[in-house]
Amino acid sequence: MLARIQQLMVVSTLLIATVWTLALWPTNKVVAASGLVVILFGWSMTIVIEMLLLAALRKQDPTPKASHWTLAKAWWFESAAVVRVFCWRQPFRSHRWPDPQPDAGWTGRRGVVFVHGFVCNRAVWNSWLEHLTQSRIPYAAVDLEPVFSGIDGYAETIDRAVQHMLKATGMAPLLVAHSMGGLAVRAWLNHDPSARIKMHRCATIGTPHQGTWLARLGRSKNALQMRPESQWLANMQRLHTHELGSQFVCWYSNCDNVVMPPATATLAGAENRFEPGLGHVSMVLDDHIMRTTLAMLGPETRAQPTDHGASGPAPCSQTRP
Repeated sequence: MLARIQQLMVVSTLLIATVWTLALWPTNKVVAASGLVVILFGWSMTIVIEMLLLAALRKQDPTPKASHWTLAKAWWFESAAVVRVFCWRQPFRSHRWPDPQPDAGWTGRRGVVFVHGFVCNRAVWNSWLEHLTQSRIPYAAVDLEPVFSGIDGYAETIDRAVQHMLKATGMAPLLVAHSMGGLAVRAWLNHDPSARIKMHRCATIGTPHQGTWLARLGRSKNALQMRPESQWLANMQRLHTHELGSQFVCWYSNCDNVVMPPATATLAGAENRFEPGLGHVSMVLDDHIMRTTLAMLGPETRAQPTDHGASGPAPCSQTRP
C-alpha cells in the first residue's frame, strides 16, 4: 500500500513539474525555472527546518554538539538519502531483494529480521539485503501495515518473521530496526513473555526510545504514541527492564533530524553507540553501521561464496559523510 501511494506521489510531482515548465518557459524562463526547483526540491527545506529544530531543542542533552558545518553536511547527505529511499527504493524497488527461500544450508546459520520505521517499507534495507543475499545469510524483512495504526499491532508481523527464522535456521535471529521499528520490537517483546529467548540481540538505529519532539506534529495513532509525554511510551518504559535492555544496541547521532533531542534514541541498560554527523535516513544507509551491526551475528554465521564464486561483503550503496 505504501509503495503504491509513494509511486503516485512521485509520478504526480514529475507531471506537475513538466506541465509547469512547459506552460511558463516560453514566456518567463526565470519563473519557470524557479518553480521547477521549488516543486522538485522544496521538500529539502523541510530537512533544513528539522535541523534548526534539532539545534534549538538540544538544551541539556548530553550528546556531543554538532557544529554548524557538520549539520550542513548532514543536511546535504540526508537530502540525497531521502530522494534515494522515498522517491526510488520504496516506491519502485520494494521487492528488488525478496526474502530468500529456506534451504538446508540455513541450519545453524543465524539469520536477520529487519523492521523498518514510520512511513517506510522493507526497501529502506535494500543495501543490507543486497549484502546478505550475496553473502548467503538468511533474512526476513517485514512490511508494517496498516501504515498509521498503533505500534502494538505490528507485534504479530514481527513474531511471524522471527518464528520463520527460528524454524528455518534453528537459531534465534538478530533483529535490526530503524526508527519506530525499534519501538515495535519492544512492543513485541513486552506482549510475548517468551519473545526474549526468540531473539539473539536487537540493534536499533535512530529509534525514539524516549519519544521525539517531532511526533508532536503528527496525528496518526503511532505518531501520538511516539510523543515524549505519551501514556503508551510511559507504560513501555515501565515494562522494559534493564535485563531486557542488555540485549539491545542503540545507534544514535547528533544530526538525527527526526529523533530529537539526540539522547532520546538511547535506552537504559543498552549498549548505546554514538555515530556523529548522520541524519535520520542516512543512518540506515551508512556502511559502518551496517557492517558493525551485522558483526553481531557472531562467528557461527559467516559469509558463504555466491554461485559466482564471490565471497565476503558486498559494497554498500552509501558511505559515511
